Amino acid sequence: MTDNYTALDLETTGLNPKLDKIIEIGAVKIRGGREEGYFQRLVNPGRALEEQVCKLTGINDGMLAEALDIGQVLEPLLAFIGEDILVGHRILFDYSFVKKAAVNQGHSFEKKGVDTLKLARKFLPDAESRKLEYLCGYYGIVSTAHRALEDARAASELYLKFAELYGEGREGEFEPQPLVYRTKKEVPITKPQKERLYKLLNRHKIAIECDVDKLTRNEADRLMAQILVKYGRSGF
Repeated sequence: MTDNYTALDLETTGLNPKLDKIIEIGAVKIRGGREEGYFQRLVNPGRALEEQVCKLTGINDGMLAEALDIGQVLEPLLAFIGEDILVGHRILFDYSFVKKAAVNQGHSFEKKGVDTLKLARKFLPDAESRKLEYLCGYYGIVSTAHRALEDARAASELYLKFAELYGEGREGEFEPQPLVYRTKKEVPITKPQKERLYKLLNRHKIAIECDVDKLTRNEADRLMAQILVKYGRSGF
C-alpha cells in the first residue's frame, strides 16, 4: 500500500486503443496522500468527434481545434509520471492508450498500477454499481464525471478511502500489479494506399476530416473498407 503515486485518467474517441484516440489527459501526482501537482491537456485526435463522445464528455471539435496532437503531449506526460506507479479506475484502459502512443513515438512505458475498480469489486461485492461516479457519490467524493483531470482526482480519493477503510491487515490487496498491454509500433500509410484512398474519395465525392498523410497503414485500410461497404466497389 502506498500514498505516493500518479492517478491517471483519459477521455478518448472510443474504447479500443488500436482504433481510437486520446482527446484529454488528466493526471495528479500524490505524495504522502496529498496532491502535489497535476497534468491536464486536451489532445487533437486528428478526426471529428462522434456526437455520443461530445455528449458524454462535454468536449467538442472546437475545443480540440487548437490542441496539440499526442506526439507533442506525450513526452511531458511521461516526464510528469516519471517512475510512479499508476492509480486509476479501470487503469489498464488508460494505460493501454498511453502505452500505444508511447510505442508509436519510440518510448518504453512499462508500469505497475492499482485499479480502484478491482478494489471496489473486492470490498463492495453487493454495491449497486461500481462505476466511478456512483462510488464517489457513495463515499461523498466530489467529482465531475467524464472529464479526465477530475476523474483522476476522484480515483485517487477513492483509492485513499479504500486504504483508510480496508487497508489495515489487507496490505496485499493494495499491492501494485504489472500492467500488461502488448502493442507494436504502427506503420505509416503507404504511397499505394494513399493513391487508392484518394481514388475512392474522389470517386464518391467524400470529404474526410482527418489528414491522410497522418493515417497509419491499418487506419487507411479500415477507412477504405468502410467506404467500400457503404458505396460498393464500382469503379475501384
